[in-house]
Amino acid sequence: MGDIPAFKLFESEKVLAFLDIQPLSRGHALVIPKHHGAKLTDIPDDQLEEILPVAKKLVLAAGAINYNILQNNGHLAHQEVDHVHFHMIPKPNDQEGLGVGWPAAKTDMDKLKELFAEMKSKM
Repeated sequence: MGDIPAFKLFESEKVLAFLDIQPLSRGHALVIPKHHGAKLTDIPDDQLEEILPVAKKLVLAAGAINYNILQNNGHLAHQEVDHVHFHMIPKPNDQEGLGVGWPAAKTDMDKLKELFAEMKSKM
């Protein structure tokens, strides 16, 4: 940390929030845990406790009415920086903010039930 200028909006013992230097819209900001981990599963639960409350504060500070909270894991999932980070991206209109494609597949209920049982057993 410290190599790129940061416009810090919030800092605590566990969390840092700052403006994105390549924003998708006005107010686009990041919240990161100070504990290093490339993916969400690498971060201990106690180091994630402040993330959503701080993201909520960013929403309010930006005055965002419509917004996305985004967190990517792995390069295939569009993660470019190998440190867990959450984006708060205001969506003021159709042109600014996050654009999302959602290629939903038709549901096979039998396969969905199998997946449910598998995942439920691991919870």
